[in-house]
Amino acid sequence: EHFNTNEEEDDEEEEGTGKKKVVLNNGEVIPEVDVILMATGRLPAVNGLNLSSIGVMQEEKKGYVITNDYSETSVPNVYAIGDVCGKVELTPMAIAAGRRLADRLFGGAEHAGAKVSYDNVPTVVFSHPPIGTIGLTERQALEKYGPQNIKVYRSKFPNLYYGPWMVEAEDKPKTAMKLICAGKEELVVGLHVIGMGADEMLQGFGIAMKMGATKADFD
Repeated sequence: EHFNTNEEEDDEEEEGTGKKKVVLNNGEVIPEVDVILMATGRLPAVNGLNLSSIGVMQEEKKGYVITNDYSETSVPNVYAIGDVCGKVELTPMAIAAGRRLADRLFGGAEHAGAKVSYDNVPTVVFSHPPIGTIGLTERQALEKYGPQNIKVYRSKFPNLYYGPWMVEAEDKPKTAMKLICAGKEELVVGLHVIGMGADEMLQGFGIAMKMGATKADFD
């Protein structure tokens, strides 16, 4: 694995190997690459709003609008939700943030503390096969809880879709899963899956993790 951010790149096939060589604009060369994944991302289109003229604070590098937990900007009565804030850039999260903001502004005293949660948000990479992820990565979990409090479970199996295929089990396309658990109760703090249907599977797993599922619950 090799991660680079904010780098332009060019690639060329290395003669006779079928591998690729990646040349970054900073001069770094990454040889013998099997696959290059370009995750270009996007930036908020807010330049035309001239937000600085009224004092709305933005991140200096990318221009995201800075908000607190209640979608409030640095200017009273000016709010921002969704991708423009750069927190979790997913449509359902923007919808949830908008609903919580509307509840708080117009829902009366019972919703005075309404705010959206950005914890344990299911996320899918629509690759082939798709990847689903929710919660902490293994590295993040180790940093947060410490190695002595983390246990990782891994599993690899053929998807049931391929059950009728008249081929050996080891030749069928596989689904791989990882559960990251914390503490004696083995609270599931991270779940990652790659394989056919991972995007649909993640919806149910997301609910379970939001409800505080443990490894025993999954078993």
